[in-house]
Amino acid sequence: MARHVLALHVLGSGSKGNCAIIEGPQGLIMIDDGFSRREVLRRMHELDLDESRVRAVLLTHEHTDHVKGLGVWSRRFSGPLFASQGTTETKRALAELSFEEFKPGDELALAGVRVRTFGTSHDVANPVGFRFECRGDSVAFATDTGVVTPAAYEALADARILALESNHDVAMLKNGDYPAMLKARILSERGHLSNAQSAEAAARLVTGRTEQLVAMHLSQDNNRPSLAVRALAEKLGACLDDDLGISATRRPSADAAAASAAELRIRAAGQNRPISVR
Repeated sequence: MARHVLALHVLGSGSKGNCAIIEGPQGLIMIDDGFSRREVLRRMHELDLDESRVRAVLLTHEHTDHVKGLGVWSRRFSGPLFASQGTTETKRALAELSFEEFKPGDELALAGVRVRTFGTSHDVANPVGFRFECRGDSVAFATDTGVVTPAAYEALADARILALESNHDVAMLKNGDYPAMLKARILSERGHLSNAQSAEAAARLVTGRTEQLVAMHLSQDNNRPSLAVRALAEKLGACLDDDLGISATRRPSADAAAASAAELRIRAAGQNRPISVR
């Protein structure tokens, strides 16, 4: 079985802008576009990605930090745009663009990659996550969800690369300066996953096949990369790579029954620093 034909590139992940790219053998698939075209191109070039290879754009939902760059991007992009039913009706700027709509649960075929869509739980019209599969390789992606839905658990499990929201540390959020209404929204089932919730979910989703776990959509006000990584590492039995605690590794057990398990690396995506995960 061929492996490592897919890669995940996170240009930025957080409340100030989101954009990620799946790289497959036939081109690139963009997930969301919450940055200016200039910034997207700068970050793509930093990761040695060619914008002419983008074959399609997928939206997770309509919040501004996920779509504000799409209008300008679309002026020079002739490929298809995809959004879940009802998403484009929420904003005039989206309604003016030409989208192909799908229902959560539908499958798409893009650039030689099978894309499974699934519903998430957020305070928007019809939020979704994605699982990308090609030649036995897989990347699973879910952010902006207050709970992991049954459909999400099914779609996210057993992927080689798992990108999962780990938005906030509950204590930091509760003791922080956010208004009570905003705190309640974030903590709700239609808000965002906490570090603890992400770790609980990851314990169910990560298998011996999983090689990369990326904590996504970290709050700059209510979280730290080290807190997210530590929560995941503790739940999954991984060891921190250094005293900073911004990455961790779980090495295969010497036990014969676990000898086939892959080494698992845990890290956090950032708002301002693009990363490639292969």
